[in-house]
Amino acid sequence: MMMAILAMIPSIGSAQDSIRHSYLVLGAKTAIIGEDGTATWEYSGGSRDGFVLPNGNLLLAYSDRVEEVTREKKVVFLYKLDAANREIGTAQRLYNGNTLITELGAKPRLLEVDSAAKVQVEVPLQPETDNAHMQTRMARQLRNGNYLVPHLLAFSVKEYSPDGKVLRTIKTDLASIGGRPAENWPFTAIRLDNGNTLVSLTHGNKAVEFNPNGEIVWQVTNEDVGGLFKDPCGAQRLANGNTVVGSHAANTGISMVEVTPEKKIVWTSDHLLAAGVHHFQILTTNGKSEPGMPLK
Repeated sequence: MMMAILAMIPSIGSAQDSIRHSYLVLGAKTAIIGEDGTATWEYSGGSRDGFVLPNGNLLLAYSDRVEEVTREKKVVFLYKLDAANREIGTAQRLYNGNTLITELGAKPRLLEVDSAAKVQVEVPLQPETDNAHMQTRMARQLRNGNYLVPHLLAFSVKEYSPDGKVLRTIKTDLASIGGRPAENWPFTAIRLDNGNTLVSLTHGNKAVEFNPNGEIVWQVTNEDVGGLFKDPCGAQRLANGNTVVGSHAANTGISMVEVTPEKKIVWTSDHLLAAGVHHFQILTTNGKSEPGMPLK
């Protein structure tokens, strides 16, 4: 089925047969899929964010908790949503050993919790909406200690200092990409090695790279991929410069698409375990480890 669909997309190339990835998928299903397409590990679904950690364990965010679980499915770390809030949005293991968590609700905030799940740092967020589900998603700490936070209904990716100040804002409602009517809600924001920021824009069905001044320097849209983007949530820039985008609303068919800087499709996934992918982590490419999404 996949190749029949790809045959209708003029940008697809022969690289589709030569690129192989293993990857972690998070969404309706939670699994690690090998380069041969075989699921090598599966866990309870409904996950939102996560990583394979250097120790081989999995850090997984759900709406009500964050777990670190071993390959034998033993939970070795657990943080539960505070009763004051309604959802957890994301989780990231930091260099200092703490875990970064976002909570959405009456007290939208970033938390750094230690290995005992005790709060060590709390940063109030400014999502500009009381709609808890739409306040924020994939926050990441940067190498300078600041935090990069996408705010969907604010059409903004904000960089916060540890004391809660907004130091910089990247706007995603620019007229050049359709303004607010295009519903370019920022979901995942990744600071790249070149200082730019890659942002997936959910209902806008595109991924955009902004320079430090908030100007668009690269983008890939549904027109470039034959309509394969369906509510893209997760995104990742690979070591070779390609970009992978996952579609949360792709419940069947192709849910992950890799494009070159020239927007040529070179890899896709229609794996059943990746249907409805909320986020993902590409682990290897043709047997070589990817750097994943380290702190930048």
